[in-house]
Amino acid sequence: MFQRVDLPLWLLILILLFAAVAFLSHFLFPSVRWFLRRRMERAVEELNKRLERPIRPFNLMRRHDQVIRLAYDPQVMQAVADYARDQGIPLSVAHEKARLYAREIVPGFSTATYFGFAIRVARGLSRLFYKVHLNRGTVRTLRDIHPDSAVVFVMNHRSNMDYVLVTWLAARRSTLSYAVGEWARVWPLKALIRAMGAYFIRRRYSTDLYRAVLARYVQMSVQEGVTQAMFPEGGLSLTGAVGGARKGLLTYIVRDFDPSKEKDVVFVPVALNYDRVLEDEVLVKAGETGDRRFRLRIFEALGWLIWILWQKLLRRTSTYGHAAVSFGEPLSLRAYLDERPESGTDTLADELMARIRGAVPLLPVPLAAASLVRLGVTGGAGVSRADLAAQMRELVEEAAALGAQMHLVDGAIEPSVDFATEAMARHGLIRRDGDGLRLRPGEEATLGYYAASVLQRLEEKALPGVPEGVSEPGAPRREWVIPEVTGT
Repeated sequence: MFQRVDLPLWLLILILLFAAVAFLSHFLFPSVRWFLRRRMERAVEELNKRLERPIRPFNLMRRHDQVIRLAYDPQVMQAVADYARDQGIPLSVAHEKARLYAREIVPGFSTATYFGFAIRVARGLSRLFYKVHLNRGTVRTLRDIHPDSAVVFVMNHRSNMDYVLVTWLAARRSTLSYAVGEWARVWPLKALIRAMGAYFIRRRYSTDLYRAVLARYVQMSVQEGVTQAMFPEGGLSLTGAVGGARKGLLTYIVRDFDPSKEKDVVFVPVALNYDRVLEDEVLVKAGETGDRRFRLRIFEALGWLIWILWQKLLRRTSTYGHAAVSFGEPLSLRAYLDERPESGTDTLADELMARIRGAVPLLPVPLAAASLVRLGVTGGAGVSRADLAAQMRELVEEAAALGAQMHLVDGAIEPSVDFATEAMARHGLIRRDGDGLRLRPGEEATLGYYAASVLQRLEEKALPGVPEGVSEPGAPRREWVIPEVTGT
């Protein structure tokens, strides 16, 4: 028993290695996991004290547990049985497909990634490219919503910066779970976006079983009170106007909603607008050709970034102008169904898109572009600065009569005209000729793209209730300015 045993060195190393692995897996790792878990729970408790809508337990579940819960949900199991029968395949094969879909959809939310990394990056990028503004009524709008209600932000989609802006501006109030498309399923973006709580949606190559799994995940997350953020348009606007809604996600939410239960679903319309959309050339071209297959131009994107950084190094204040976010009147799903019991998802979608259009903030460059369109300026044609200022003042007064939310530089028309013309000249849309302005030939489509947000808003009727900071229709004219966001 105590005799000496000779072993080859390689075998001794292998035995020690296995012993070390066994020690780590059975003793050290559980202790470390418990220690880190406790630290995370305490951090979440402290964080929830600052958030108006605390992080839900559903967000904090391990991703593996969420996948299992979703894959074995009774409604998913019924969909699996139906799919197996329709396709003539074994039940086990159909269920394995459902498990694969669940793993593809379910995010892996990380509090540290979201609040320690994503929010800081979102804040830095937003301030790097834009002067960001938020309307005054936003905080009140969110605080008035019952804490037990599930909140769904429904937004117009102008730019990929939309994700960044809204994530940052909502950071003090709640975490957001986005629905993202196939563009985000690339390494290493996939892991980062999943850690931020986003879930992936297939726009193509979906099956009835996939849609059943996706629908059930959306319903479960809403039932658990996870704050959602979605773009009903389904893609970036190619015209600059707010388009119609794709009703997939809305249908999933409404279909499973029970008005008799205590928990309500509140849709919060969110409208975004920009003085300069980073992808405008790509979007305008796609609108002309009808081809939505955008290709990322790496060198062009690097050029944007280098130009902005150079401006910062020179301590110049010029960026890509202003970006503004406005919140519309929230819509309670329970109250809506009580008032209109016969209404379907189509009617609800139309109502939400109308509220988004009514909340779109009007900025200097879009107002100037709309003024040029109203003046009938085409490629090569010119207009005096005085005529542009007069037309812009007329548009502002017309928009005020409709209760539109606006941001003007220093709250006045004249500096807004100066800012807009300088920004449009730098962008290459117009050229200044003494006291006159000329639209560059071939830029009509881009001009129309920026004018669309204003012209569409002027076609809308005044919504019930005028947000704080906006003139009542018929009231004496005043200037409008939304304070710049100073941080989160």
